[in-house]
Amino acid sequence: MIIDAGAGNKMDAKSTDIYALDRTRNLVHSLADAGLTADDIEIALASHLHFDHCGGFTTRTDSGEIRPTFANARYIVRTAEWEDATHPHERNRASYLPDDFVPLHGAGVLDLVDGDEEIMPGVRVRWTGGHARSHQVIMLESGGKTAVFTADMIPTTAHVDEAWIMGYDLYPMETLAFKRAFVREAIDREYLIFFEHDPRIAAGYIREKDRKKYVEPVLTDS
Repeated sequence: MIIDAGAGNKMDAKSTDIYALDRTRNLVHSLADAGLTADDIEIALASHLHFDHCGGFTTRTDSGEIRPTFANARYIVRTAEWEDATHPHERNRASYLPDDFVPLHGAGVLDLVDGDEEIMPGVRVRWTGGHARSHQVIMLESGGKTAVFTADMIPTTAHVDEAWIMGYDLYPMETLAFKRAFVREAIDREYLIFFEHDPRIAAGYIREKDRKKYVEPVLTDS
């Protein structure tokens, strides 16, 4: 299983420059580091369908065709997120790029789920709202321990502070409400948190000392 898949390879030169994308290393390299190829992936799970999270779900071939990146995978998306992505409005239209996800439906590899469901043993999704109406985090449970892929709820270690909320969030008060409860839960239960957008710290534990929260890193970008 893979959770999200980055921005992918379909952006034109102008957009690549705007977002300062460096594809010197990309998803192909990351999979290879784990001893995998795209064909090994059986489940591709979306935290939400913004281009920087699901652009890699599809690939533009040399002939210009857009096809699913993971040929043997089912792609799992929350139903309400699919509805928002396929019916965008002025505020979120720039974040939802149809080529990233519409081809999945045409290829017959899309599975829509409702609610906080178990995706596979030890993996369940949990609605947060906030960043997008149907944004979700992914809870990973094994051996009595829990890791959480927080996606854009806590995108970097700087966002551990409850009041630090991205300007991109459509429903910032939902973000605040979820973070208040979740950060406390993560500290008390010692969740390992994955920070998808942090340029330096990939994962760590949220700690608290003298009423100040900080991250104890366990995985950094060397």
